Amino acid sequence: MSRPPPVRWRRRSPAHPGPGRCRRPRGTGARCRCKRRLIPRSVRATVWRVSCVRLCRRCPLRSRMSEALSHEQRDLVVSAPDAALTLQAFISKRMSLSRRAAKALIDTRAVWVNRKRVWMAHHALHSGDRVQVPVYADTTNRVKVQKLRVLVSDDDYLVIDKPSGVMSVGEDSVEERLRQQEGAPALCAVHRLDRDTTGCLVFARRPEALAAAVSEFKKRHVRKSYNAIVSGRYAQSRSTVSDDVDEARAVTHIRLLAVNEDASYLALRIETGRTHQIRKHLAAIRHPILGDREYGPKFARDPRIVAIPRQMLHATEVEMPHPFKKGETFRAHSPLPADFRRCLRTFKL
Repeated sequence: MSRPPPVRWRRRSPAHPGPGRCRRPRGTGARCRCKRRLIPRSVRATVWRVSCVRLCRRCPLRSRMSEALSHEQRDLVVSAPDAALTLQAFISKRMSLSRRAAKALIDTRAVWVNRKRVWMAHHALHSGDRVQVPVYADTTNRVKVQKLRVLVSDDDYLVIDKPSGVMSVGEDSVEERLRQQEGAPALCAVHRLDRDTTGCLVFARRPEALAAAVSEFKKRHVRKSYNAIVSGRYAQSRSTVSDDVDEARAVTHIRLLAVNEDASYLALRIETGRTHQIRKHLAAIRHPILGDREYGPKFARDPRIVAIPRQMLHATEVEMPHPFKKGETFRAHSPLPADFRRCLRTFKL
């Protein structure tokens, strides 16, 4: 009795191959080696970095590449004062973007310097260089140039209402813009707020005032109050979190203002000023701040949470003894911003 012929198994190709499993292009001997990399959420534009030229008909990179190359190009000329900047710093300054957004833009490999493609963020520029940068219509990380609102001011200190989307110090920061707005190059931030945190930010007008204010902060004589909208139902009306942050003592006092099954509205006061202290403490007790992409959940199914553009944290009030006026208190209050109030209405708090 003869045996049946052996079955010859053949791997079945998918009907819609992904970027890493593209079919071999017909009529060519080269395999489609397209690789994709989704840039960070900071730019919020669906731009793909393309590392190949030959693309098969079903490859999803074909439409993405044509979309990226179809955007308008902006020509920038490096002046003498900007010759010492890196490519990332130059794009951040001239395009009014954060450093992270400028880096993500360079990662798309669509930036040209003197007609040569450059994808190194620390590329050194020279006076007279021509930089071509794509302008994406849906880039939402662009920091809008607006006049900073001054809450309280005297001869020594000044408190502004910091907007979201801009750093406290550094290039194209609140500190730099305030110096230009007030015509006072000696202005210096006494403390810092996160890029997406809004509210009271204290500045000193002269070095002596800065040293005195920093001393008050170190002695913990400064009272800083915040408001936050967190995920979940917060059970306690008053509580204190004292977990260490970066191996240093950190204390956060929490008071419940409003609550429902989905979210809670909290008032917070901190005794110490560790980096991301409030965000880390609230995440540690399983009530992360809504919109916090770093310490909160990476993916959210609730469309109300997905639509939140930033972490819902606002520096409501700052109060400290005035170092140069004995018996007086320097105090400032910042009202809730529009997106914060909108989030309160969305969650019915």
